[in-house]
Amino acid sequence: MLQPVPLDPGRPPQQVRRGLWLFAPNRDTGGGSSWLVEAAALGCDGPGGDGLGAGDLLIDCPAWNQANRDWLRRRSGHGTIVFTSREGHGRCRRFQEALGWDVLVQEQEAYLLPGVERVSSFAAEHSLAPGVRLLWTPGPTPGSCVLHLAVGELDGLFCGRLLQPVAPGRLQPLATARTFHWPRQIRSLERLRLWLPAGSPDWIACAGGLGALRGEKLVEGGAGLLAALDLPVPAAQTGLTA
Repeated sequence: MLQPVPLDPGRPPQQVRRGLWLFAPNRDTGGGSSWLVEAAALGCDGPGGDGLGAGDLLIDCPAWNQANRDWLRRRSGHGTIVFTSREGHGRCRRFQEALGWDVLVQEQEAYLLPGVERVSSFAAEHSLAPGVRLLWTPGPTPGSCVLHLAVGELDGLFCGRLLQPVAPGRLQPLATARTFHWPRQIRSLERLRLWLPAGSPDWIACAGGLGALRGEKLVEGGAGLLAALDLPVPAAQTGLTA
């Protein structure tokens, strides 16, 4: 009989600030970065709970390795995995089977998770828990979204790949060979600026390209950065909404 292939040992996530953790880049998602917000930072007494939005919040899938699996298992209780785009799915099914957590994805990309249990989807906007909101921001992929967190000491935006680091303290929308629809991406950024509360967020967390930040993990001054973005004028309208 074939012996199971041992997991890569990997390395556990690092704490960025109280209640917020960053996982090492994931080769399964093109070097993507995943984040975890602790249940306590979300206003819960602990990582318990049994409903969507309860417990810890894992944003995109980290690498499937021994360190990450064991670290997440030790968190215990319930949690929710949220995807900012199809680029962050990684080994979602393995994590979901190991943890039993719920999965939340924008409806345009729910079909990409066959066999994954406890999957919920949303359309244009969604409130996951008090102070935790999601907005559909198509462009990088059809089902890209961002997550705004305004709970306790945390006021941040998990922007997925809608914006990418280009230098320390600087983010820009970037058109790449994998970009789904560039004009829609620009329109999504315009809508995002209207959707966010005034003066928020304090910081922005990206789903990839953190090497350009040269050691920094978060981009501070998020509200000012978004307001100052000089967005390119989209090409002729295509008739697509959102």
